[in-house]
Amino acid sequence: MKTNKFFSGLVLVTTIVFFTSCAQTVKFQTSSVVPAAQGTVKVKKDDNSNYRIAVTIKDLADIERLDPSKETYVVWMETRQGNTENIGQLKSSSSFLSNQKKATLETVSSYEPFRVFVTAEHGINTRYPSNQVVLSTETFNP
Repeated sequence: MKTNKFFSGLVLVTTIVFFTSCAQTVKFQTSSVVPAAQGTVKVKKDDNSNYRIAVTIKDLADIERLDPSKETYVVWMETRQGNTENIGQLKSSSSFLSNQKKATLETVSSYEPFRVFVTAEHGINTRYPSNQVVLSTETFNP
């Protein structure tokens, strides 16, 4: 009898931890600028009430191939407070055994994201996004 209660309690605690620790994942919409690119943004609130943001994009065209060409891809976040924040530069890589390109960014923000988008920029320290939006998510659910 005690064993059944113990396992029932363990299952309940595990279920609660699982559902409260899940990350929200949002896909990037299909882009007219780089139609082959596919990606996701995962957001998870951590123990310090910060938001861990992980961006993963595959098949993103080389930045020099865009028209007009730029120097780098920058990831932006619109916050629920209405601000637009530069959250970093995408890091590109390709697998040793594959030609598939992958671009990633992992960061932490104290602001809750409302929408994430990627622009092509002349440098990483730009304060405002250019009009050349490459990828964008829909809005995140609260």
